[in-house]
Amino acid sequence: MPKQSAQSHRKDEHYFLAEKFYQEAASAGFDQVRFVRSALPETAVSDVQLGGKIASVRWNAPIFINAMTGGSPTTGKLNASLARIAARLQLPIASGSASVIFSDPSVKDSFTVIRAENPSGTVIANIGADKTPAQAQQVVELLHADLLEVHINAVQELVMPEGERNYHWLANIQAIIAAVTVPVIVKEVGFGMRQDDFAALQNAGATVIDVGGHGGTNFAKIENARVHGGGYEFLADFGQNTVESLLEGQNAGVPLIATGGIRTPLDVLKALRLGADAVGIAGLILHWLTRSGEDECALRLANFITQINGVAALLGASNLQQLRQVPVVYGPKLRNYVEQRGLALL
Repeated sequence: MPKQSAQSHRKDEHYFLAEKFYQEAASAGFDQVRFVRSALPETAVSDVQLGGKIASVRWNAPIFINAMTGGSPTTGKLNASLARIAARLQLPIASGSASVIFSDPSVKDSFTVIRAENPSGTVIANIGADKTPAQAQQVVELLHADLLEVHINAVQELVMPEGERNYHWLANIQAIIAAVTVPVIVKEVGFGMRQDDFAALQNAGATVIDVGGHGGTNFAKIENARVHGGGYEFLADFGQNTVESLLEGQNAGVPLIATGGIRTPLDVLKALRLGADAVGIAGLILHWLTRSGEDECALRLANFITQINGVAALLGASNLQQLRQVPVVYGPKLRNYVEQRGLALL
């Protein structure tokens, strides 16, 4: 058996540490948002249609399996399972960062397995913002992808000993968007965004923006643990959470995806209410898959979708437009953030 490269080993470390640090109670800000429900919702579960169309791709449900893994034999097996779950439930699926293939081509199969196991579904490729337009297109072609995620992960790179130290990425993101043959989602990896980020990415041509808020998988914590206390422990709570990032992006001008700390169907509905057009789930699904196996994970995810529709009906919302009219109240911490940032309450 060939020796595993350092990059491939890092992918395994990311997976094991993500599961080790998984928390049932996330800190993505959804506790600061409450729906004000009516006792007379005047709707039915069968009426609910929360799917939509993002970047010319129609989605049957408001959620998808967001970027997680790939880059090693172990994570390739995970990607195969995730792809089969996506095919079974007709959900879009994003790969983890495929940037590793340029330093270790032997791991390509850990990514191509996604399309192999999900031949007719929506597949989203993923690459770092520092890679060239040609490399981005190569990843799209490798996965026969329908969309491309370009991830921005400056905090992770700083904490990672072998990470990048040059974060001049915007011009390169614009070049990638202009060059690739599929629509581009630009996404954070768990530290959130602020208002001017959305404007800059829209001007660069991003088709969709994933706010990637703090509160879910924490790559500062993961990278710090990889080096057994690298000195960046103080960044464990760094950045804007998912709810704060959605409010920062309320004038983004492009569709938004909410990812980061999604734990319940109610979190999904709150994210949609606050401006998300779709919701990405990663850590929760990976946790289910790791603890319960592929079949049980698929069943739990199917039930999760059923519950989203059920609770939407309780709120009297049969579609996204109606959901965004349901009144909400905000907790004091979020109101304080909104006031200091000069944002509007949605």
